Amino acid sequence: MNAVLSPAHTTRWPWPPLLWATAFVHAAAVAALIAMPAQWPWALAALIVNHAVLTAVGLWPRSTALGENLLRLPAAAAARREVALTIDDGPDPEVTPAVLDLLDAASARATFFCIGERAARHPDLVREIVRRGHSVQNHSHAHRHNFSLLGPRGFAREIVAAQQMLRDVAGEEPRFFRAPAGLRNPFLAPVLHRLGLTLASWTRRGFDTREPDPQRVLRRLTRGLAAGDILLLHDGHCARDAQGRPVVLAVLPALLAELRRLRLVPVTLPQSFSAARSTAP
Repeated sequence: MNAVLSPAHTTRWPWPPLLWATAFVHAAAVAALIAMPAQWPWALAALIVNHAVLTAVGLWPRSTALGENLLRLPAAAAARREVALTIDDGPDPEVTPAVLDLLDAASARATFFCIGERAARHPDLVREIVRRGHSVQNHSHAHRHNFSLLGPRGFAREIVAAQQMLRDVAGEEPRFFRAPAGLRNPFLAPVLHRLGLTLASWTRRGFDTREPDPQRVLRRLTRGLAAGDILLLHDGHCARDAQGRPVVLAVLPALLAELRRLRLVPVTLPQSFSAARSTAP
């Protein structure tokens, strides 16, 4: 399920093994209660364990147990020594322009997972992201703290509202979605499949929304850094260093320098897939 674009929304969503197992557990519990009502404590325990597992994998952003989840770039992109810088929670009128300038100085491209409501407040900034050669993708409409508790309709409302806003402002249709904080539940994957969106997580993250030390953030991002990695930073909701500077602005120059040293090429997520398709036999 990794590094594959979502199929057309008219195709049937493929149930992952965990959800087939969940269906079996529920059916078995009902059958047991009908045949042996006295065994209800065991049936209840099985259901509780099953739902605990579903909750745990939903709280693990890099899990693929609930469906497709992009953790690394395609093999063809990795072979070209490409990596993806992804920047979440913007646009932010204070931080995003400085991020764009740093990227320009290094001739690097990035993917900005933008919040729909913020895009509506700062449409010119979204258009500037695209004008400078970067990609704008879907990070939900309101970045709700209870996003992972929504059902199918709630997910659809959040994602479609952001999709329409970002398409209208940026002039291009987002192809990737990142859940707020990476948290989700089993209802998200079918909605994304129907909308033709691919869930994108990351290979490594710096925790720069809560870590004020740029060196610690940098170490987390560069430890074992390799071609095909997807890196996560934030231009919105970012922490501040001891001097009050957004951590992403302190980390990005050193990170870009390390990419150059390792001869890694920062590209956008759509670029990595477009190049992979164009070179396919």
